[in-house]
Amino acid sequence: MPDITLLQGIILAFFAFLAGLIDSIAGGGGLIQLPAVMSVLPNAPVVFLLGTNKLSSSFGTAIAVAQYSRKVKMDWKKILPVAVAAFFAGIGGARIAVLIPNNWMRPIVIVLLVVVLIYTLFKKNLGIETREVTTSQNTQMLLGILAGLVIGLYDGFFGPGTGNFLTLAFIAIYGMNFLTASASIKPLNLATNIGALILFGMAGTMYVQLGLIMAVFNMLGSFVGVRLAILKGSRFIRILFMVVVFGLLIKQILDLLSI
Repeated sequence: MPDITLLQGIILAFFAFLAGLIDSIAGGGGLIQLPAVMSVLPNAPVVFLLGTNKLSSSFGTAIAVAQYSRKVKMDWKKILPVAVAAFFAGIGGARIAVLIPNNWMRPIVIVLLVVVLIYTLFKKNLGIETREVTTSQNTQMLLGILAGLVIGLYDGFFGPGTGNFLTLAFIAIYGMNFLTASASIKPLNLATNIGALILFGMAGTMYVQLGLIMAVFNMLGSFVGVRLAILKGSRFIRILFMVVVFGLLIKQILDLLSI
């Protein structure tokens, strides 16, 4: 564990809590926690910070899965095949990331985030209520697995916006509302996180003690976030979803301009 001051520890704890809260509701926790870790520990190897961030966020995601599964009706027959696909795709994406630079992905992600933001903004009833889907169960499963493979591969290779892309995919494919979709993608997030953790753990590229300390606060944030999401419902999640997508879009543009 790197040497950190009390003030640095408080800052990391605060942002871990905030990341867990935001991520459990609308995704995008990595937008908050990872930049915080990199700012507090600017001289640490980036790969160690990625591993530490993933360790912390995995615990928060696990808490979100446990809470949502008790509070929200989740269709595990739809979720589990997609989660398995995302798990293996995430590992494959992480292995590719080791071999191939991913900077060229940023402009593509910016375009995708703009599309997601505009589509969500103009589809005012998107995800507010559950809607009936006319496609067959088999077609839905195939589309879900395809989404899991593509987005899981992207998550392992690059990552920003994964939860937002998955949420929109579940709404489009299964006709879910934002609350159910946000709950249903958490097992997929957990699956890709575990895949990445396996690689980081085998490589020994994480600060385990720091990651576990941050995990406590990430779990607390996730606990509060899930309760807030269930209390406020899909309209609240939709608004927060657009705020997170907009924030992620701005960050990706700034990162692109700084290259």
